[in-house]
Amino acid sequence: MPKASDTLWDLAIAEVEKRENPDDDGKRVEVWEKSILFMGNKNGGKTTIILRCLEREEISKPTLALEYTFGRRARRHNTPKDVAHFWELGGGTSLLELIRIPISSNNIRSFAVVLVLDLSKPNELWTTMEKLLQVTRNHVNKILTKLEKTNPEVATEIKQRMWNNLQRDHPFTSKSEALLLKARVLINHLAFGYDKSKSVSVDHSKPLFIPAGLDSLSQIGPPPASDSDIGKMRANTPLELWKKVFEKTFPPKSFCDLQDTKNPAQDLQYVEYEVDIMRAQKNQELEQYKRNASKSWKEMDLDSD
Repeated sequence: MPKASDTLWDLAIAEVEKRENPDDDGKRVEVWEKSILFMGNKNGGKTTIILRCLEREEISKPTLALEYTFGRRARRHNTPKDVAHFWELGGGTSLLELIRIPISSNNIRSFAVVLVLDLSKPNELWTTMEKLLQVTRNHVNKILTKLEKTNPEVATEIKQRMWNNLQRDHPFTSKSEALLLKARVLINHLAFGYDKSKSVSVDHSKPLFIPAGLDSLSQIGPPPASDSDIGKMRANTPLELWKKVFEKTFPPKSFCDLQDTKNPAQDLQYVEYEVDIMRAQKNQELEQYKRNASKSWKEMDLDSD
């Protein structure tokens, strides 16, 4: 028990010793940290899922760029709390370059990605999914390639763990309470190591819920198209064939159309008087600098003549 005379340093030292020394059962108390990146369609429900998982009664707001929050949970009474880092990428596919910030070689062993897609926007669905997964996969592959050179054992462990999540025959959602509960169970598994949900919902007439490793193209079957139409489509893989049939039914928006052209600085929810005044002043100074620089270059050109 801490004494009244204990200083902050005394308490800190005691906490470290408590974490490093075995507990009452003779087992070392291990504190882990995990990270999760949420990405997907704008207004698709990413923030709502995070708030529900963290049991926060807040009104969700549009996510600006890349936002971070965290949660802490104890696996049992009187044990140190595990930490989960939650990252959320806003803007749909307009801020792809920010994906590399939360995913690094330091946390790749305990990282998960949650892709949230809006089924009410089928014309954006495939392009959004494909682009986000492509950029994420490329970045992860770069990290693994680097690890294979610097720490091959860790790289092998990561790859093996990914395969272990898939079944040997391995080849979306609504705001209902039942679906949010399932999503919460899944996120708690990824963030805090709780038991993994074995629930699967594959009925396309109802909200879909398919955790990674529990789906397969063989179970999904061929796309709904005639044999003659399928024969005309040049596809090398089942996924590519599904993409062509899907896009024939729902012509996709171009990647440029999905880019968010709004300037967050003009958004009224982020108004801060002192900051905005200073920003306006700096903008004026920048414009003046540009004019002076342009004038200087013109004078140099005249002198050279």
